[in-house]
Amino acid sequence: MDAVRFKEDYLSLYQRLYRVAYYILENEADAQDALQELYLKLWKGKDFLDNVLNPQAYSIRLLKNICIDRIRIARKTVLTETVPEVEDDRPQDERIDSRERLQKVLAAIKSLPERQGQILRLRLVEGKSYSQIAEITKLNYLTIRVMLSKARKSLKNRI
Repeated sequence: MDAVRFKEDYLSLYQRLYRVAYYILENEADAQDALQELYLKLWKGKDFLDNVLNPQAYSIRLLKNICIDRIRIARKTVLTETVPEVEDDRPQDERIDSRERLQKVLAAIKSLPERQGQILRLRLVEGKSYSQIAEITKLNYLTIRVMLSKARKSLKNRI
């Protein structure tokens, strides 16, 4: 399949596909990320696309699978809702303040777009290197650095 036909058959479906992704993921940034992943997969398999009889149906099915995979990954990496109790010699009001701040941080992390949250957790919570994160997420080094920077800025603005 050449670029002109790809543009006519698949890129013209962008608005329809975006609505499907947004309906499933309920987040604008996640929906756009899913679409980007979809178009990347479609373009990588462009030689096979000549055999597809219904590009819209094929794209929607592929997009739904991508969205479901993203939801599964998000469920696996969700941070716990509660913060465990630890021994602390500080006065009770300081402990309560610290606990409330930690709850705000956890809530802010959960509100990040899926990819940003995943990269932030891999880097800060699991202590993974950039190369390990690149291997896990299939993103390049610079993209990871940019997304991590955006996640940190977003957290600073929310906390």
